Amino acid sequence: MLKEFKEFALRGNVVDMAVGIIIGTAFGAVVASLVGDVLMPILGLFLGGADFSNQFLLLKPGVAPGPYPSLAAAKQAGAVAVGYGLFINAIVNFLIVAFALFLAVKAMNAARRPQRAAPAQPSREEVLLTEIRDLLARR
Repeated sequence: MLKEFKEFALRGNVVDMAVGIIIGTAFGAVVASLVGDVLMPILGLFLGGADFSNQFLLLKPGVAPGPYPSLAAAKQAGAVAVGYGLFINAIVNFLIVAFALFLAVKAMNAARRPQRAAPAQPSREEVLLTEIRDLLARR
């Protein structure tokens, strides 16, 4: 049984999948930082200084009455709040990752596709035979 597990674990597909998962996790962290630390502050600046990570809709106040300066403060007070700003961040993360994967798959498909060679030029004999055919057809 140990031998079968070793054969399974060391197959190319399993190792490739493990590498892909590790790289995907690292890529996800980079994208999350790009969205949270770069894109959303710029977008918030254009929208009047809004910090999307703290945008929320208060449904029910908590033990301590509001207003709450952040979503974390609202949750700490026991309030029921919908964190739509975090949802917007997640959507932007998803779109960036999906677009990057689209580009990667498109590049892989293009690399797999056989390159079409330029059509071969007709030989001298073929050119002459074509000219003879055309001359006979004109008569």
